Amino acid sequence: MSLAMTVSTIIPTVAIPKIEFGIGSASKPQDVAQSLQILVLLTVLTLAPTMLILLTSFTRIIIVFSFLRTAVGTPTVPPTQVLTGLALLLTFFVMKPVIDDANTHAFVPYMKQQISQAEALDRASVPLRHFMLRQTRQKDIALFYSLSKEHLPAKPDAVPTYLLIPAFVISELKTAFEIGFAIYVPFIVIDMVVASILLSMGMMMIPPTTISLPLKILVFILVDGWNLTVSALFASFK
Repeated sequence: MSLAMTVSTIIPTVAIPKIEFGIGSASKPQDVAQSLQILVLLTVLTLAPTMLILLTSFTRIIIVFSFLRTAVGTPTVPPTQVLTGLALLLTFFVMKPVIDDANTHAFVPYMKQQISQAEALDRASVPLRHFMLRQTRQKDIALFYSLSKEHLPAKPDAVPTYLLIPAFVISELKTAFEIGFAIYVPFIVIDMVVASILLSMGMMMIPPTTISLPLKILVFILVDGWNLTVSALFASFK
């Protein structure tokens, strides 16, 4: 009995928390504001993956990796999960200056209660907008200005965000396809050479991909293809 009492005094009883969810009528303006804040937060969390894909370097990186995998001739190797994870890591690496700038000038002052939430959001959008403007072609910006029937501003900084984002996305797609084309060319040459050799030897029953696939993998290894691909991607952002 004394041992049980001693153990109970040493190990206090931990109460299991009770969680409740409920929906009621708002009786105060503060209740309405809190409900709207929760709704906005849920909307932002839902759109977070889309924002990560469209507002960062992720689009260009994952498309180039997909082209590379198809050009080598191994559509399932590396697996999609591996390419997506690598693309995410490289995205954070490319976007690190933007994240550091937003953290220094927006998040830290907001956490210290030096600026308001609205001002923090405005400051955080500045480095992201600069990144998108550097990667966006003027032709694409002019396209969406012509579609919206608005006048093109004299300075790029005056481009509104709702026009900058789609222009940035199609610019990223064009750049990714240009890099993908450059990756495809040497592997197409290997396929053509192997097909010509097999045809000249009269070995028409052997699929050219059976011979060209190990050759393409060997060439990719010899030239250190992953190093060259990642270097080309980072050079395209600079």
